[in-house]
Amino acid sequence: MKQHDLHIYNSLTKTKEKFTPIHEGAVGMYVCGPTVYSNVHLGNCRTFLSFDLVFRYLKHLGYKVRYVRNITDAGHLENDGESGEDPILRKARIEQLEPMEVVQRYTVDFHTTMAKFNAHPPSIEPTATGHIIEQIQIVEKIIEEGFAYETNGSVYFDVLKFNKTYEYGKLSGRNLEDMIANTRELSAQTDKKNPQDFALWKKAEPQHIMRWPSPWSDGFPGWHLECTAMSTKYLGDNFDIHGGGMDLKFPHHECEIAQAEACNHISPVNYWMHANMLTLNGKKMSKSTGNFILPDDMFTGENDILSKPFSPTVTKFFMYQAHYRSILDFSSEALEASEKGFNRLMDAYRMLDNTETSEKTSLDITSWRKSCYDAMNDDFNSPILIAHLFEAVKFINALKEGKETISTEDLKLLKQTMHDFLFDVLGLQNVAGENSQDGEKLTGAVELLIELRNQARANKDFATSDKIRDQLAEKGIQLKDGKEGTTFQLFNNV
Repeated sequence: MKQHDLHIYNSLTKTKEKFTPIHEGAVGMYVCGPTVYSNVHLGNCRTFLSFDLVFRYLKHLGYKVRYVRNITDAGHLENDGESGEDPILRKARIEQLEPMEVVQRYTVDFHTTMAKFNAHPPSIEPTATGHIIEQIQIVEKIIEEGFAYETNGSVYFDVLKFNKTYEYGKLSGRNLEDMIANTRELSAQTDKKNPQDFALWKKAEPQHIMRWPSPWSDGFPGWHLECTAMSTKYLGDNFDIHGGGMDLKFPHHECEIAQAEACNHISPVNYWMHANMLTLNGKKMSKSTGNFILPDDMFTGENDILSKPFSPTVTKFFMYQAHYRSILDFSSEALEASEKGFNRLMDAYRMLDNTETSEKTSLDITSWRKSCYDAMNDDFNSPILIAHLFEAVKFINALKEGKETISTEDLKLLKQTMHDFLFDVLGLQNVAGENSQDGEKLTGAVELLIELRNQARANKDFATSDKIRDQLAEKGIQLKDGKEGTTFQLFNNV
């Protein structure tokens, strides 16, 4: 496959651009990882799965990829990391743990969850606490360059001075003069010269546990600093791709650009990529508002939002049916439709093992294969790719019915292409779809028993009702009564 066919939507230029790596055949990619103070929620997972798709496809094209994704474990203050309470310390206080116990617990949870989704681990997973020295060195360099100042033990980035030489706001499209006008009434706050200035180093208050010595005070680094330090350390002052959630574009990524340009006098990233939100009930998934669902609650069915459990691979398939830059709304109906579609794909893929061949093929397999690559080369357009895979499903079903024909060579190419995109690129697992026809029979049988149980309950025959429930439970099938009726789930289904 020609590597130069790939085009990526660049958030910096707001256009799709032909992807040309800095070093031929190699790609450096940095993605902002989780702040590990709670279980990773499904909205976070969508971002990481979006870049797992990018990582997988770049490797599939033959690139050598160094994928760096950080762990934020240093603890930062809320409200852009400059005021409020450190969420890691808050969790440590509530649960009476050391901050690093909190970090360890939720780092393990993050890794376990991403493994369930069959996401590849990054090439390097650096931590903020492991790179305090590098962060201090960057602050010293920015001060030396004249773009930062120290006040009462804290160091702030001078945005107004920076903007005289560079352009602050070019990624998010924000105008500094407008920002100043909107925050003029806050000009008397804190130790900052201007409200737009952001912290590079914060002096720790006496109650702040996580602290490190620096030339300015015992304190901790600003939120934005760690990503500049770790991305440039492992990928260089200028690298190919930087990714993250759409909500990080401003201020986090904007400040990353400013720090790197002030320090190294070069734009740090050639292609900025941003994954959009996963919404729940039409609202952004967020830990702070409580509008979220945890992956394990979804996999087990232990939640009040979904009608039944959904496996990690079906959930992943559901996410990839929307483009990574589009908002995706989460609903039980959409997941059920994805599950049916996923099973159809897996059934069709398995049929290829028993497909009879002919002298000629009635579908242009080479052209169809190219359309799959064209979709992914168009800014990783997974929904269009999936649509092409369903075209193959129709063809495979027609082959089974004897309505289409395929040669031995084309059958081999079709099967290889299906395998490459289903498992190597999309990273799906052929588990939820295994024995799906048997699964449909099981579902039908259990639904019949649920109907008989409902009749028994209506007749006040509670002995029969309880017997059906209890004997199903003994077989590993749990009934769950809810407002929408009775559903069931299998024990240990994950």
